[in-house]
Amino acid sequence: MIPAIVAMKTQKKKLKQQEESKNFFCVVSDVFRIFARRSSRVLGSAWVFAGAIVIIVVWALTGPMFHYSNTWQLIINTGTTIVTFLMVFLIQNTQNRDAKAAHLKLDEIIRALKGARNELIDLEKLTDEDLTSLEKQFERVRKKAEQNGNNPGGMRRRADRTERASKGNGS
Repeated sequence: MIPAIVAMKTQKKKLKQQEESKNFFCVVSDVFRIFARRSSRVLGSAWVFAGAIVIIVVWALTGPMFHYSNTWQLIINTGTTIVTFLMVFLIQNTQNRDAKAAHLKLDEIIRALKGARNELIDLEKLTDEDLTSLEKQFERVRKKAEQNGNNPGGMRRRADRTERASKGNGS
């Protein structure tokens, strides 16, 4: 019983030390990830869009009151510049996470399917030249499948041609 208590205390101390020694950049990254996810959810809503429209309308309506001065124009220009600058990072972070999640899901499907080529896992890490080569390879496979009638799209086109030919013969 006592050794178990000592072991638990030791584990708690180790966990506390790990948390304290957690890299500053990891903490910042985690905070930014959470902030970006929540911000993208909120800022992508119809209510925020409507709010932005209201701000623009109010700004436009105050133009005559401020005689369309440089300061009046500077307010909207500065505001939109700051918002755009910050949104670039939020959008990029969200897209990177979404793309990574989609790639991982596709990689899992490739890995799980019998007959799938496991070499296709992590394609996003290939060079542009390798991706172009692979794209050409798949184009050849698609053309060969169409010629052999193994492509559902190719089979449909052939069926359409046969149907048109039979109508043209008056049958």
